[in-house]
Amino acid sequence: MKLQNTLLLGVLFSTPAFATEDGVDVESAPSIAQRFATQGFAGEFTFDFSLDGLADEDEDEDSDDDDYDDLFGDDETDMDDLFGEQSDSIQEEQDAVRSGDIDDRVGVVSEQIILEEEAEVDRLIKTIQRKNFLKLGRYEFSPYLGFVTNDPFINRYLFGVNGAYHATEIFAFELNMGYSPDLGESDWKSITTQLVNENKVSPDISKLTFFTNFGFQFSPIYGKVALSGRRVINFDVFGAFGMGLTLTQDDLEALGNDSPEAVITQNQWHPTTNIGGGVRIAVDDSFAFRVEGRSMVYIETIASNTLEMKNNFLLAASASFFFPNVGR
Repeated sequence: MKLQNTLLLGVLFSTPAFATEDGVDVESAPSIAQRFATQGFAGEFTFDFSLDGLADEDEDEDSDDDDYDDLFGDDETDMDDLFGEQSDSIQEEQDAVRSGDIDDRVGVVSEQIILEEEAEVDRLIKTIQRKNFLKLGRYEFSPYLGFVTNDPFINRYLFGVNGAYHATEIFAFELNMGYSPDLGESDWKSITTQLVNENKVSPDISKLTFFTNFGFQFSPIYGKVALSGRRVINFDVFGAFGMGLTLTQDDLEALGNDSPEAVITQNQWHPTTNIGGGVRIAVDDSFAFRVEGRSMVYIETIASNTLEMKNNFLLAASASFFFPNVGR
């Protein structure tokens, strides 16, 4: 099937083959264009097209379009599936940059967050370093109650007083005195009563009655404890060491020996080393509680002919008063 079209003069064509009424004339596109430009052309041109060829070309174009659709998608939804919409993680990161949670530079934390963290650390350090309870240049007066913990035969309860001057926050000089009354057989433990009255065994009983010593305190550890609300309790841990004298009394009844030699050494003074330590808990700037232990070591003579080393460990609790008061 042939299609004939009649075209007017003056239209420029690039098709190299033409069919006229007299026959087929083949000219190149430049020569035709040159003829139109110089002398014009009178007459009509008739073009024959094959509809079958056009149909084949349309089918080829449709198949090409289908191939492109398979690759890139036939609509906007397919294109979004291929390249993807903006992910939630990217959106969240952008929101974080806008809010200042992270910097707009990759891997860099926001300077504002760094400043806030440094300010928080500074605030915590200041809280820890702040000290409300001061001992420097102050006197401490501490009456106490205690007992000897390691005597297997008798109970020794005592009371005394400790005075100290704090030359610095760490070092102090102290003077300590204590007294334990002699209560006779009331001081005996049950094992002593059994040994003396039933088994007729004479244990070595020497009662600590009085002691005094001069020494030093060393307080290297200081801290605080936060209670409910905003209540803060200050404390320090201290060590103590010094030298002194201890007065002891032999229990002649338990010894079963009232000879002159035993009577002579019944009451004795002994040079004593005093080593110990404890904890001081400050209620306010003028009052504190103390719990401490002291080891008192000395050598005594028994019945004028026997030497024996004694180590009495004292456990005591006291209330401490500080003066002068610290001005606020």
